[in-house]
Amino acid sequence: MTTYAIGDIQGCFDSFRRLLDLIRFDPAHDRLWLVGDLVNRGPHSLETLRFVKGLGKAAITVLGNHDLHLLMLAEGHSKKRGDDTLDEILEAPDREALLDWLRMRPMMHVEEGCALVHAGLLPQWSVARARELAGEVESALRGGQYRDLLANMWGSEPPSWRDDLTGWPRLRVIVNAMTRMRFCSAEGVMDFKAKGEVTDAPEGYLPWFAVPGRRSADHTLVTGHWSALGLKIEPNLLALDSGCLWGRHLTAVRLPERRVFQVDCSREEVT
Repeated sequence: MTTYAIGDIQGCFDSFRRLLDLIRFDPAHDRLWLVGDLVNRGPHSLETLRFVKGLGKAAITVLGNHDLHLLMLAEGHSKKRGDDTLDEILEAPDREALLDWLRMRPMMHVEEGCALVHAGLLPQWSVARARELAGEVESALRGGQYRDLLANMWGSEPPSWRDDLTGWPRLRVIVNAMTRMRFCSAEGVMDFKAKGEVTDAPEGYLPWFAVPGRRSADHTLVTGHWSALGLKIEPNLLALDSGCLWGRHLTAVRLPERRVFQVDCSREEVT
């Protein structure tokens, strides 16, 4: 079995299918690790969601911020944005089946020295601890009161983790770190305003993966989310959002040898 990790698709279904053709993906023998943000902004979110759902166990996808935005929008707990491309999903006859499937996706997946998560992990979290915390959010999303979580999930406070956090603030910090974070301080205080390149870090902040002593550094973190960062391969990091949506590339990396495959974004998919 061969595993390929793939960056943010965001509804760029044509590029996704061409990348699968390039790697000669066979769902009977291969497996995909998808970093989240399957949907939104690209033109074919519905096709992407249906296709990945149809792959069954051949695809593992973690939740990204755009996936969570879709779930919140469907329940009336998020406002539609001008660049959203989610109406086709919300109006689809299989809407509920698609949304229920998406809601059951993990926040994080850990296997053989790798940790798949959309954005990143706070520096004080080991991978084992982060997996436990991800499970708290997953239990809430999959439970009968999931609408309460969606109603209280969004927001940037509190900006950092404390072990004594409880309730919605506790789950909100976990969600924010795993699906929204780019920069944080050495103490793990997150900044949610800066979205540019590493050189655009606010004073006192670092890219989350560059914090000295980060406790998850003993694993290879496979992430997306940060298109301005681009493809970044380090001994303990595979950052795979290479900006397909913005007219650059969609990237796959074959694990464990880290061979890179890329396709150019289709013209019709460029935002």
